[in-house]
Amino acid sequence: MTALPARNFPMHVSVEEARAMLAALLPMPGTETVGLEAALGRTLAAPLPALVSHPSATESALDGIACREADTLGATRERPVGLRVIGESRAGEPFAGTVAAGECVRIYTGAPIPPGTDAICPVEELTDAGDDVQLLRPASPGDVRPEGGDFRAGDPVMAAGLYLSAPRVALAAALGHRELPVRRRHRVALLSTGDEVLEPGEPLKAGQVYDSNRYGLAAMLRECGCDVLMLGHAPDSPAALHDAIERAGGADLLVTSGGVSMGKYDFMRDLLIEHGRVAFWKVRMRPGGPALLGGWQGLPVIGLPGNPVSSLVVFHVIVRPALTGLPVQALTLRAATPFRALPDKAAFWRGVIEGGQVRDYGRQGSGILRSLSDADALVIVPEGQPVAAGDDVQVVLL
Repeated sequence: MTALPARNFPMHVSVEEARAMLAALLPMPGTETVGLEAALGRTLAAPLPALVSHPSATESALDGIACREADTLGATRERPVGLRVIGESRAGEPFAGTVAAGECVRIYTGAPIPPGTDAICPVEELTDAGDDVQLLRPASPGDVRPEGGDFRAGDPVMAAGLYLSAPRVALAAALGHRELPVRRRHRVALLSTGDEVLEPGEPLKAGQVYDSNRYGLAAMLRECGCDVLMLGHAPDSPAALHDAIERAGGADLLVTSGGVSMGKYDFMRDLLIEHGRVAFWKVRMRPGGPALLGGWQGLPVIGLPGNPVSSLVVFHVIVRPALTGLPVQALTLRAATPFRALPDKAAFWRGVIEGGQVRDYGRQGSGILRSLSDADALVIVPEGQPVAAGDDVQVVLL
């Protein structure tokens, strides 16, 4: 191995420090307005108040009759109570009159409750007798949905910074918004490196691998709502890497895989140390320790390890939170098996969740990509703190 270039930057930072340093280098995204059809996966840039109330009227939660609860008390299958039907209320066409004692109207889910009524009896608890119905049990006020029971006009329902999942897009529509203010997507350039890396489908020689990192990372970037600039693949050559980085102009971030460890041919590391800027090199974590953060002519660069598991795990626990602005979502589960600790690194072991517990996946090598597909979670084992079977442990869902 050749001597490494001189360095005056932090080494062996914590996962939390790495995440914060990357977030600090990313430009603050601007704001744009998109229609509901394009909102999935975006981040809300401003609060959304309710423009209407939901429900917009006091309505029925099910099909049946609307009536006065007091008229139905004591109704049983053995001694039903009869009421006279005077009309119906359905969604979009409510009953126009007022219901008096001893009367009811047929009502359907989502239909407004007529004046004079305060309870619902479901159709399953009714028998018809011409213009009358027989109630086999008392009507229930609990099946009445009050106006504004979900939210009222003017309520501050959705906060800025929310990730717009499918249910949240539906909620924004229910609030009355046709267009939504969202953060502009980060534009991220992606480059894979290494002489041994080939495009999937090409014939492999001994020691070569297919470029799983590029396609896995591109998918994860798109899951984060980023626009991805695919720079392809560069061989282990300083000149080729330089040319590839130059094609990333206009990006908010460059993500690379490979070339950042301790080897003679880790030229991405040397290029940033000698001609760019380095914010840190190496993170106290496994897998993924050799990660590097720096910059190239104002462009932030996060260099991920070449091992596929290391690359994807670093993205999951460091890059994704920085790009989305959302914290890592960790759950507490009971450990079904022991998980070993490392003396000077946080470990992110792959685990399988079964019956509310998590067990060791078993094969934890950083080159075993199948483990990330088979596992359900990354089990967080802090530095020097082994986990015994039966202990509570923090996990990050995959």
